[in-house]
Amino acid sequence: MKICIVIPTYNERENLSKLVPKIEDVLFNSHLEGYIVIVDDKSSDGTGELAEQLAKEYGNIMVLHRHGKLGIGSAYREAFQKILNSLDVDVVLEIDADLSHDPAYIPSLVKTINDGYDLVIGSRYVKGGDVSNWSIVRRIISKGANFLAKNLTGVKINDMTSGFRAYSIKALRSIDLRSIKSNGYAFQVEILYKCAKAGFKAVECPIVFRERNKGRSKLGIRAVLEFLKTLVSIRIDKIL
Repeated sequence: MKICIVIPTYNERENLSKLVPKIEDVLFNSHLEGYIVIVDDKSSDGTGELAEQLAKEYGNIMVLHRHGKLGIGSAYREAFQKILNSLDVDVVLEIDADLSHDPAYIPSLVKTINDGYDLVIGSRYVKGGDVSNWSIVRRIISKGANFLAKNLTGVKINDMTSGFRAYSIKALRSIDLRSIKSNGYAFQVEILYKCAKAGFKAVECPIVFRERNKGRSKLGIRAVLEFLKTLVSIRIDKIL
């Protein structure tokens, strides 16, 4: 199966320099033919320039440069559209640039798609899944967000907000990406809801999520408000 891995970046130069070689090693050792699409939101630390260097070094990397910090959701939306228009792949994956997601899980996510699922969530909240180096407060916030998302959307997934996942190309082609309004982290919930509504099969596979060591989280109050707004919008859609 041909795969494509999307990595949104904003000031992740040091992390990206470690992540890309790990992904390339996984692809080589698991005999997966794949591409990487890096979407950089005009990082000030040279992440975009590093991405171009890595593209020249490996030959299977495409870099999308954007004119500012436009949000992780819009980065995925733009990357997915680019992939649908220009690449011949079977599976598209999301992975965070901050090393919180272990690329070693990529083959199992791809295999699960090959087993007949359309969307595979790398889940912290199923048996075998876990988080590392999180405070009690961070755990409570994450659990609360996922509880709200699961119950308001009606989608039977425990880790609705996970950013480590795989989509079948069939599912992505069937979803109207332009109809997804979320530009931030709420994108993960919104596209999952649209896939479920369209009848695509989703499943969770356990992963261990590790808190970033370098840089800082980009989650701010604006993203939280958008998340809540998205949940309300989805709930209204379900009622109507």
